Amino acid sequence: MIKVILADDQDLIRGSLRIVLKVEPDIEVVGVAANGAVAIDLCERYQPDVVLMDIHMPEMNGIEATKQIKQKWPNIRVVMLTTFHDMENVREALTVGADGYLLKAMQPEDLASSIRLVNNGGTLIPQDIAKMMVAEWTSGTASSSNIKKKNEMKSSFSLTERELDVLRLMVKGKDNREIARKLYLTEGTVKNYISSIYSKLDVADRIQAILKAQDEKLIE
Repeated sequence: MIKVILADDQDLIRGSLRIVLKVEPDIEVVGVAANGAVAIDLCERYQPDVVLMDIHMPEMNGIEATKQIKQKWPNIRVVMLTTFHDMENVREALTVGADGYLLKAMQPEDLASSIRLVNNGGTLIPQDIAKMMVAEWTSGTASSSNIKKKNEMKSSFSLTERELDVLRLMVKGKDNREIARKLYLTEGTVKNYISSIYSKLDVADRIQAILKAQDEKLIE
């Protein structure tokens, strides 16, 4: 049974999410919170597997709550919920340790599958958000000196051209199967490339790799 905590300051949202999840035989909502501070207290009490965390809440927002939860209980998976396509909040939430990001306008049937994915160790970045992040990162026009710096950064991590191809598709939100299809590789080969990318970038997972690619300007 996957134990879930719902944290949102709107009664309607909490109620709706609870109703959607009530019919799932393998998911149990063990607590609800109207702010981040209460969410932390519930984590202490119930030790949930997954927390669905609103970003904008009174007293303590979801980003600060996520930061504290991840510091105290790294194994608790946190998925951010919001109604805004706010790239600054997306980035900040992922930086403090969030394991995924969902818009409240998602289809109800996607909620349970998303919880299962994250509970099994996956990361969750909806493709439309991933595309917006990539567009934001690549919107500026680089000067020749910036291009040179990017090339130097790429060289310093010793990423091969093929690894850069894989990394580029990762930041676009593609999963391993899609990457394999686009690059005419097997999924096993893609996994090997991703493991090598993690090692060279000194990161532990997909989200960290995407963030580092942006920080170090590895993807043009």
